Amino acid sequence: MHRICVSFFLTLVGIAALTAPVRAQADETIQNFKRYFSTYKDTPSRVEAILTLEGQEDLVGVQVVDVLLPKLKEPEPEVVRAVVKVFAAFKTRPPVQALLDALKAEKTDVVRIGLLRALAEGKYTDTQAGIAPCLTDKSWDVRRRALQALLVPNDPALAAIVAPLASDPEPAVRCEAIEGLARLKSELVVPPALVGLTEAIWQVRASSILALTQVRHASAVEPLVQRIAVEEGRLITDIAEALANLTGKEFGPEPDKWKQWWAENKNGFKLPTEQAIAYLRTKREAHTGPKRSTFEKSGVAEFTGIQTKSRSILFVIDQSGSMEALVVERERFEGGNYPDYTRMTIVKEELKRTIDHLEPYVNFNIVAFATQVKPWKAKLVPANVLNKSAAKEFVNGLGAIGGASKEDLAQAGLVGSANLDMGKTNTYGAMMTALGVPIGEKGLGSVATGAGEKTYKTDIDTIFFLSDGRPTVGDYVDPDDILREVKNANDLRKIVIHTIAIGEFQKDFMKRMAEQNGGVFVDLGK
Repeated sequence: MHRICVSFFLTLVGIAALTAPVRAQADETIQNFKRYFSTYKDTPSRVEAILTLEGQEDLVGVQVVDVLLPKLKEPEPEVVRAVVKVFAAFKTRPPVQALLDALKAEKTDVVRIGLLRALAEGKYTDTQAGIAPCLTDKSWDVRRRALQALLVPNDPALAAIVAPLASDPEPAVRCEAIEGLARLKSELVVPPALVGLTEAIWQVRASSILALTQVRHASAVEPLVQRIAVEEGRLITDIAEALANLTGKEFGPEPDKWKQWWAENKNGFKLPTEQAIAYLRTKREAHTGPKRSTFEKSGVAEFTGIQTKSRSILFVIDQSGSMEALVVERERFEGGNYPDYTRMTIVKEELKRTIDHLEPYVNFNIVAFATQVKPWKAKLVPANVLNKSAAKEFVNGLGAIGGASKEDLAQAGLVGSANLDMGKTNTYGAMMTALGVPIGEKGLGSVATGAGEKTYKTDIDTIFFLSDGRPTVGDYVDPDDILREVKNANDLRKIVIHTIAIGEFQKDFMKRMAEQNGGVFVDLGK
């Protein structure tokens, strides 16, 4: 027994001897951070300093929380995101518990929101007790972020806690709760979703229709039939999809057909099984492709083959230098009666044709971008004959900026005339302008600035984004960063983003943007 104790003691001494240098190095990292962080004046250095603390948790994780917590108040969104990234990367419980303790003690909204973001992004579980008090916070964004963090485990038992927030005074919180209950497949979502069908805020109606699509209940059929008769624009199609998923019928956005069918079948109606619906929808898609059979009717706007019943459309068009290049797969564009086969010309002609066919009750706008972002109008305008003529004149005036044809000027020393610096691809700037994100918000909402809380209440519900190249300039140029920021901003706005690619660049970025934001991706070709 004595030998065993001695052996165990020597083992502990050995472990301590091995970990001591590691602990000393971690402590030194913390001390250096405290010593030097305030001396860094540029954002990249500040971000890099914060990220050096990632992975230090085994020995000094709680200290990492203590030292980084005040940095959630920093004005630079990139700095805040770096802190959230470190907090979301913990692998052991002590620093996670330190986050929960800080959440309980902290009074500043931006700090609490940052902590909740980290808890959600880190997908930490067993956090309900620490997060639940935030569900009644005075700040709507704290309540919304708390819901996101709380629902990480996707545990159906959480539905009873979430349900009261489906009637929250703030529309953004109602949307989060309704969509969260739908993901939990809880029938508690049905009553608030039925109420939400008549909300004045269209985002709440969109979330409610989605919930009634995902959580199938017979009581939703009649309210949806009634709503499709009075709804306008994009949500008509969403309701048609919801009704098809509930009934197995394929009447599309045709209120009279739904009304007639329901009058004949409401007595004794029974909800078909999910298996039966899946079979019927598979048969439909085998003949028509997903969601296409219901769109080929009047009152539909179409751009590059993507159709929508939206009445609030924004077109975002790339005019960077590479758009002056000729398309390679010319056979795909034959018959289009284009003056030439440059990417820019093809896009301009397609957009003008779309504008020509917009119904007068559609509101629209155009944003052109290269290095700089140039909106046609400050807000949506009706598609009357005058606005359509003015819009087509604006489109005619667009051209590829600073393309390859200008390189000879640059080589001759006429860099200003070549305008190459203005011909880059500012995808991030274009998308933030399209989404109506205020300068400095960068998709983080009040996490970043504490301002602009109501900017998500936009009239735009559909964006067509067309580009031919990878992002090359802007606050963010990495595709993953741009996708993250667009998704963060659009979580509140709920705009459908369709993406169209033309050219030879790697197109996964455009496809992912559409998939993450409820849209359709179209590849026009090289």
